[in-house]
Amino acid sequence: MKALVVGSGGREHAITRALAEDSKVYAAVDNRNPGIVELAEDVREVDTNSPDEVVEYAVDVEADVAVVGPEAPLAAGVVDALEDAGVYGFGPRQADARIETDKAWARRFMRENDVTGTPEFRVFDDSDAAADYVMDVEGDVAVKPHGLTGGKGVRVTGDQLSKEEAQSYVRDSEWSDWVVEERLRGEEFTLQAFVADGEVRAMPAVQDHKRAYEGDEGPNTGGMGSYTAAGAVLPFMTRGDYDAALDIVEEVVEHLPEYRGVLYGQFMLTADGPMVVEFNARFGDPEAMNVLPIMETSFSDVVQGARDGELPEVEFSDTATVCKYAVPEGYPTEPESGAEITLSPEEAGDALVYYASVEERDGRLYTTTSRSVAVVGLGASIEDAERDADDALSMLGDGLRVRHDIGKPSVVERRVSHMEQVRR
Repeated sequence: MKALVVGSGGREHAITRALAEDSKVYAAVDNRNPGIVELAEDVREVDTNSPDEVVEYAVDVEADVAVVGPEAPLAAGVVDALEDAGVYGFGPRQADARIETDKAWARRFMRENDVTGTPEFRVFDDSDAAADYVMDVEGDVAVKPHGLTGGKGVRVTGDQLSKEEAQSYVRDSEWSDWVVEERLRGEEFTLQAFVADGEVRAMPAVQDHKRAYEGDEGPNTGGMGSYTAAGAVLPFMTRGDYDAALDIVEEVVEHLPEYRGVLYGQFMLTADGPMVVEFNARFGDPEAMNVLPIMETSFSDVVQGARDGELPEVEFSDTATVCKYAVPEGYPTEPESGAEITLSPEEAGDALVYYASVEERDGRLYTTTSRSVAVVGLGASIEDAERDADDALSMLGDGLRVRHDIGKPSVVERRVSHMEQVRR
């Protein structure tokens, strides 16, 4: 099978590696990720948000399927254009991608279809009205711009900022359209699933860490790292919690019968069970790097089966994973580019290395202003996997920063204790 991968970040490096085990992979990128370049048969730099440019390359290489990694090409209708050109796109069409790309549409869709776990919310198309509501409504809130913000647009009152600060943030922001919803309290987790023809194949639960600094301090980022346990369920969850989240994913798919690709549910596990923080229309980054390496089912078979109307059952090994991103100093507010990345896959031991946003000059790799390189440790337990990842990261050079606390036993136990308090 000839598979085209669209995108050039760490997530797409992981997708390329998984597909390359059984397929010939071609890559449409906007940045020459060295990990993707090494694995792919051919790489072409294009505007990945341009349906015409992506389709032209897909047709040129006679791709059988295309896997779209980032959300922006989905919002631009790349899958629709591929389908018109006779290439199966493993990702939702533009209309179904609104489950991620338009937060107001997504919340209204959930309310209209009585999807379990929908929080209380209001939608605004005027910043001043939204800002006034933040102050008027009782209790803490989450404020979310309608569209795509790279995981950095959401603010939550009560710990990140006060209501007065949230009001100013909304009023002075570049965005004018807002969703204001009740703040959910508990522990966040992600449940991703392969979807095609109404069938759902769930992956292990993952916990991401959005905050920039250790101890969950600082501004939100695209994700500083994440972990899975040795099995589908995280330590602070029960199997019933996992199944309840999966039921919600299946409810959404029932009302989006044409949806295909990966559906990513971000949940808050509360005293009353899982509540929906948001849905994404693709693999998470970094969450893709946790689940793809432990798939025992061929990812190529999943994509081909989706195309052929026979989505296979999907098996994962009982292996824990811990992913940690190395980012440039100053990230995310004042990132400093130009630091040399000295960690290579050959020097990482048993850990896996995934490149994200890097610049290659004279055979050497340097940081840009975004997340640079992710390391994934694997082991029989979270503690083993974390140790594996940290051992590899000890070989990083100067000018990069890591949240070393991700996956540490003390941090995981703190999540467990917090959830016990929430359930009381």
